[in-house]
Amino acid sequence: MVACLGTITLVCSALLGVFHQLTAAPIEAAAKAKTQNAISAVLPEFDTLSELQQCEAGSYYLASKDGEIVGIAVNAQSSGFGGTLRLMVGFYTDGRICNTSVLEHAETPGLGAKCTEPAFAGQFKDFDTSVKKLSVTKDGGDVDAITASTITSRAYCKALENAVNIYQTVAQTPCECESCSEEGTCNE
Repeated sequence: MVACLGTITLVCSALLGVFHQLTAAPIEAAAKAKTQNAISAVLPEFDTLSELQQCEAGSYYLASKDGEIVGIAVNAQSSGFGGTLRLMVGFYTDGRICNTSVLEHAETPGLGAKCTEPAFAGQFKDFDTSVKKLSVTKDGGDVDAITASTITSRAYCKALENAVNIYQTVAQTPCECESCSEEGTCNE
């Protein structure tokens, strides 16, 4: 009986390893395509996108058109009702939120999962955090919460606050590219 169970375990482990090898590349390609689509959805039109950049606050991409930076796409996350809520947040160079896109969530279907719908996410398009408060109306802010899903709405706002912090860190950091102007404006 031990030999039989050992053989079955060995065969199953080998099959699992083979299928992992076969599916790893397509899964990685799908994740990369999802990220690229999210970046395109949250930023104004651009022709060049940097590789993923890191700063102490988080990770981001710089988008430029005709050599001029037109926006910054920021990876942000917070804890929602069902787990981690990951967003891609696009910023104009003046600091306004261009748009948002949900990359990953584990929120309740039919309730918190409505954070992906335009009725909720659309209110962040061209959102100016210097004028509006980035919290739900129940907490004195300017964001209409998802009905019966205040926890997810607060988590979305918290992820956006995290993105704003990353943006501000990036915006305050002078560019160190060799082709930059003396004022610190990136020419890449």
